[in-house]
Amino acid sequence: MSDELEHLAPDAETLARRLAAVDYLVDEGLATALFLSLRLPQPLLLEGEAGVGKTEAAKALASALDTPLIRLQCYDGIDASEALYEWNYPRQLLAIRLAEANDARLGEDDLFGPQYLVRRPLLRALEHPGPRPAVLLIDEIDRADDDFEAFLLELLADAAVTIPELGTIRATHPPAIVLTSNRTRDLHDAVKRRCLYQWIEYPTAERELEIVRRRVPAAAESLAVAVVTAVAKMRESDVQKPPGIAEAIDWLAALQLLGVIELDETTIDRTLGAVLKYGEDQDVVRAAGLGSLV
Repeated sequence: MSDELEHLAPDAETLARRLAAVDYLVDEGLATALFLSLRLPQPLLLEGEAGVGKTEAAKALASALDTPLIRLQCYDGIDASEALYEWNYPRQLLAIRLAEANDARLGEDDLFGPQYLVRRPLLRALEHPGPRPAVLLIDEIDRADDDFEAFLLELLADAAVTIPELGTIRATHPPAIVLTSNRTRDLHDAVKRRCLYQWIEYPTAERELEIVRRRVPAAAESLAVAVVTAVAKMRESDVQKPPGIAEAIDWLAALQLLGVIELDETTIDRTLGAVLKYGEDQDVVRAAGLGSLV
């Protein structure tokens, strides 16, 4: 595995070029964090405002390495059976009935073997056969609870998990683990100690312009400039949910589809739902005057 990664990402600059080739542009800090996470290896925790490209970083890393992306979307109440594994009880019950019909006897080892295991994202990532590691995205971990964070510690530290009926399963090709958080709550120090850390800021206007033009290449450059400028002004206003890069891309794509050549107040008003997703935020921007965004 180390030879594969050394060839694909011998240094942070090469990794940045590979990411740019799949239309994900990184600054020096993020490129270095992703490189170190791959080569040490060590999980990487990405934090930042919603929409700055945390999830896209993991997706782009998988594309750049030509390896599977395995995603675990966290939510309130998620537990091990949804993240790691569960037993296929209907199949086990069928095996019991078949055994009874044939006057055979089944022991516990017969019913709790790998063939009855339903593999969830974490286990699939650990069992990925290589030769390159899978990219395991644990998305929005701040939505999960403290118990789930504690459950992840063995995986983050040792690239291994323990299944009571089978023992410890250790990865032969440890996954490249990327955790994301919108910082709706603080994560436990034990999680942070096991991870590298990178805070992702909104990009500069020049970088954001390059990003949106790569994602919506058919749009006119002048329209892309107008969108990036307007989105930056929205972020500076008193909106509850500042638009991210994804919203800027969506807005530009919508305008291009409508055949818009020049951004004006009327166009902004009828397409504002593509970039601001809260009615209160739209009211704030309209009250300030849509002309200020042009």
